[in-house]
Amino acid sequence: MQPVTIYTTAWCPYCSAAKSLLKQKGVAFTEIDVERVKDSREAMVQRAGGRTSVPQIFVGSTHVGGCDDLYALDRAGKLDPLLGSEAAGTAHA
Repeated sequence: MQPVTIYTTAWCPYCSAAKSLLKQKGVAFTEIDVERVKDSREAMVQRAGGRTSVPQIFVGSTHVGGCDDLYALDRAGKLDPLLGSEAAGTAHA
């Protein structure tokens, strides 16, 4: 399974929703709170190509985007293959 990193803030409902989906899928992730970890917001903005909102989600080196992007990938059936898992009943032949 690809490593997942999510940049968040403690008060963001979209961050909570994104983490909830990842947890439902049994995906372990590294959470970086941009308000608590020094210089992490700047690192997030650089890594996310200038995007400043949270959450910003990365699967391996792939920038997924925010919460809406994560859910859209899941609805399209593209999240599980990206994660490299068989989560949510996705079978690999």
